[in-house]
Amino acid sequence: MKKILRTAVITIVFALVSFYFTLPALNFRSPAFYGWLLEVAVVYVLASLIGTFSVSDLKNRTVDFKFLKTNAKIGILIIAVSVVVLGLGHVASHQFFHASAYQKMMPVENREFSEDITQISMNDVPIVDRDSAVQLGNRKIGELVNLISQFEVDESSYSYTQINYQGVPTRVAPLRYGNVIKWFNNQSNGIPGYISVDMTTQDVDLIQLEQGIKYSPGEYFFRDLDRHLRFKYPTKIFESYSFEVNDDGKPYWICPVIQYTIGFFGGRDVAGVVMVDACTGDSQYYDISEVPEWVDRAYSADIINEQINYWGQYKNGFINTIIGQKDVCVTSGGYNYLALEDDVWLYTGLTSVGNDASNIGLVLVNMRTKEAHYYIVSGATEYSAMASAEGQVQNLAYKATFPVLLNIGGQPTYLVSLKDNAGLVKKFAFVNVEKYQQVAIGDTLNDAYTAYAKQLSSGQIIDTSALEEITGKVLSVNTAVKEGNTYFYIQVSGSSKVFMASIQLDDVLAVIAPEDKVTIGYMDSEDAFIMMNSIEKK
Repeated sequence: MKKILRTAVITIVFALVSFYFTLPALNFRSPAFYGWLLEVAVVYVLASLIGTFSVSDLKNRTVDFKFLKTNAKIGILIIAVSVVVLGLGHVASHQFFHASAYQKMMPVENREFSEDITQISMNDVPIVDRDSAVQLGNRKIGELVNLISQFEVDESSYSYTQINYQGVPTRVAPLRYGNVIKWFNNQSNGIPGYISVDMTTQDVDLIQLEQGIKYSPGEYFFRDLDRHLRFKYPTKIFESYSFEVNDDGKPYWICPVIQYTIGFFGGRDVAGVVMVDACTGDSQYYDISEVPEWVDRAYSADIINEQINYWGQYKNGFINTIIGQKDVCVTSGGYNYLALEDDVWLYTGLTSVGNDASNIGLVLVNMRTKEAHYYIVSGATEYSAMASAEGQVQNLAYKATFPVLLNIGGQPTYLVSLKDNAGLVKKFAFVNVEKYQQVAIGDTLNDAYTAYAKQLSSGQIIDTSALEEITGKVLSVNTAVKEGNTYFYIQVSGSSKVFMASIQLDDVLAVIAPEDKVTIGYMDSEDAFIMMNSIEKK
């Protein structure tokens, strides 16, 4: 009886300690559950072995091999069942047997690029990538001596999440404790706030909260986010948290709940999300169709890219991906985000297998709803466009960031930032997706746009008939200096728009005066201020 009790105590204590640290979902559809079960079974066998060959039993020559044999059988049976379930579960869920089901996981709708992606003002273009946001955030926290001594900006994968905050593309990142000692000194009040980076203006704010953040992945014990979720939702499978704030600036952790929809361990998808109040720990589960609209990232980029690849690869079955490869396409290997109608959409290029230099199209996927659109746009992959931009400044050895996708004059266009070795943005480049040899470079965003507009209006990229034109009398001319360049703002009769351009567009801007008759070429948009592509004095 002592041996049974001793073995049970050792096994139970190990199981509880292991569960506390590894936190597997208590769910038969979770591979991590079987990994934990294997560990417990091995410890059960070892505990039985220790009990069988204890020092007192050896001295008294009362070794109970029957006890060892019985317990070993139980332990080995659990190990065998776990290994078989893991092995057969993965094999039975393989794409070889379910190619059609995998291909249909993400319904993709064919759409027209120029109809869905409207041209936005250069003032609204997000120019801050994640690396730049990290630099800006560290610089901001460094200015606050009282905070930098205790906290730092969290740079983990769940931080600097791109969201739409009150209609503005924004990256947000929580602070975290500097170390365990600083956690001990500050944990009663929690983390005081988070960093917010406006991706269009590069403005950085430290948002200080009335009530500190007390639940995060960087916490300890039962305030650790993983542990908090596991003990509240023991059977749910979680993956890829993200930090977001609602429209009132209140911080939340958005925690996708994973389900396997094909076979036993295949067809990874999101069933819903658990939203955790980062300050109080209060949480609520939402089915994926009921996730609040302010949430931007119910799906992780990994799951979306995985399902895009399933959609592109298995149109003609699994065997076709190996032999023949008819209509087989995959993502280009990189992705970025677009802000559309207060949602965040992931976009990536789609390239044919075996041809990684050009795209056959672009795929956009809503990160909250998984609505997916496919645009037939042949042209450069994102990496080819980056190389093309770098080639224009190869003497400076600048490195290109992953592009932002824009609509310029109805044309899919990549915006690339060019950085020096210190990670500072030195130039901007516009690269036409379909004709990526056409690159416009500028020291500022508006300079690069002006150069690109010249290429558009000259017919190098698109037919000039695709541009709008207005002829009228100049009503007013105003100038302003932005980033070292003179910009002209012109109003003409027949339009309520204000047309703007750098002096680099055309020297005639310097001599335009009220009452002059001019013809202005431009790409129409809903903005009150519109960049000119050309101007001619009559």
